[in-house]
Amino acid sequence: MSSLTLQQLLQRRAGFLAAIRQFFAQRGVLEVDTPILASYSATDPFLDSFDLSAAPDTERRYLLTSPEHAMKRLLAGGSGPIYQLGKVFRRGEFGQRHNPEFTLLEWYRPGWSLSDIRQELTDLLQTLGLPSEAREYPYRELFRTYLGIDPLLCDAASLRQAATDAGLTFHSEPETRDDWLDLLMSHLIEPRLPSEGAAFVSGYPASQASLAEVTEDVDGQQLAARFELYINGVEVANAYQELTDAEELARRFATDNARRQALGLPVIPEDTRLLESLGAMPPGAGIAVGFDRLLMLATGSHCLADVMPFAWDAI
Repeated sequence: MSSLTLQQLLQRRAGFLAAIRQFFAQRGVLEVDTPILASYSATDPFLDSFDLSAAPDTERRYLLTSPEHAMKRLLAGGSGPIYQLGKVFRRGEFGQRHNPEFTLLEWYRPGWSLSDIRQELTDLLQTLGLPSEAREYPYRELFRTYLGIDPLLCDAASLRQAATDAGLTFHSEPETRDDWLDLLMSHLIEPRLPSEGAAFVSGYPASQASLAEVTEDVDGQQLAARFELYINGVEVANAYQELTDAEELARRFATDNARRQALGLPVIPEDTRLLESLGAMPPGAGIAVGFDRLLMLATGSHCLADVMPFAWDAI
């Protein structure tokens, strides 16, 4: 249970929201408000959207897992730097650090690099009184250091062996190489990140690029141009050097949906409007930050429900 009274909780949330809005207002970043219902959703097989269609012949609408697509269409239309603070929805995600409905802070900076937006994130954390001095941990080096394997070169069998050697047990085995990497990352590496302070993890495999660009490291290995931020061992942010190639994005949508079919998951309609506008979107960086997780860390709480006026099982 949270040590905050209801009034204290509401005051802290209001203060956090106000501080974030003031931070971006001072920097000339415009707040926008996009729909939470759409005819598309995230195709990522690991994100489960709420499908609000009442029947097969009903016009399909999803509660969005992120405002990303709509915000990118605004960028393509010439919005300039923008941010959004609003509700998003992810079905089936309920636990100590998850709630199916939560508040997400997302912002985009045309013309910026990942290092630029990382500095701005650091400035925001300082403003909110959260740990901001961070060490960077390359994804590849984390696997080499803690598991003795190269995540960019080893095959699924080697990853399975690493999991077995570490004593991991699982009811059903992961099916793909990326599934194994995710399992090892979440169960064996994330717990070894600093339990106090901030840590950036960068250099993810290109197969985990999602909507980020792909780049190369000094060895010529392809990497996703993205980073994640952990504070006190809790993942709070995910940033991309944004992909602006519509053909590549369409290919990734198709790959995601093929994976969804293989897993017996519903296929998500392709967001054709985003694909049509992506060519006009300026290059830049974007980031999504879990607002409730930031507040949880700032208040010293251990459960997301402690900083929400109404958690999933209370409404």
